[in-house]
Amino acid sequence: MKIEVTVAAPVASVWDALRNKDKIRHWHGWEYEGGLDQEIDLIYFTDAVEEGTTLRLGNGDEFAVEPADGGSRVTLTRAPLGANPDWDAYYDDITEGWITFLHQLRFFLERHPGDTRHTLFYSGTGPVSPVDELRIPAGDAFELDLVGQRVKCEVWYRSDHQLGLTVDAWGNGLLVLSHVPPGDRKPDGATMAILSLYGAVDRDVDRDAVDARWRAWWSKRWPEELNLPG
Repeated sequence: MKIEVTVAAPVASVWDALRNKDKIRHWHGWEYEGGLDQEIDLIYFTDAVEEGTTLRLGNGDEFAVEPADGGSRVTLTRAPLGANPDWDAYYDDITEGWITFLHQLRFFLERHPGDTRHTLFYSGTGPVSPVDELRIPAGDAFELDLVGQRVKCEVWYRSDHQLGLTVDAWGNGLLVLSHVPPGDRKPDGATMAILSLYGAVDRDVDRDAVDARWRAWWSKRWPEELNLPG
């Protein structure tokens, strides 16, 4: 399986964002105490092999960066099922994670190169999609009341299970909403939100206030919440 994004940045800049730890932490995953830096080391450096602008990770997944119209194409080729039996049960989850992270990489390079990112993360189970609960309107640009805050949004990306929205009130930040409905692989379903905030926290963006609103709103809908604060 392959996941591709085209980034409006030269190959050298994209490759640097994949190999510079200080940059990886501003697009990969989300912050959590004592965890993100170790996760970056484990995924991108432990047992990772570089060849030109190709990076093979220790689990067999492979990044390739090459020139493309408009900038660079980043292709993530997943290792086949069975390559690492210990991780096969999480294969679909990891694929969804890579979809998120590649679009966060593009967002970082196109909108916030060199800027500091602050994140909030929420997850839970259940049949309800956060897109429905937030009453996200149709279209590619709109205003809405987002958990007690009036914001302007643009669609950054859509996939089968995810929606990414830019949020002006978060220093031109990014909201990623993910929902996998209950099924054979996930009987309870899976729901997630990643909020990426930019700017000087507490001056430009009140991270604690955003977290308080979202935590209260989320816990009423997905009580089996796992919140990993940065």
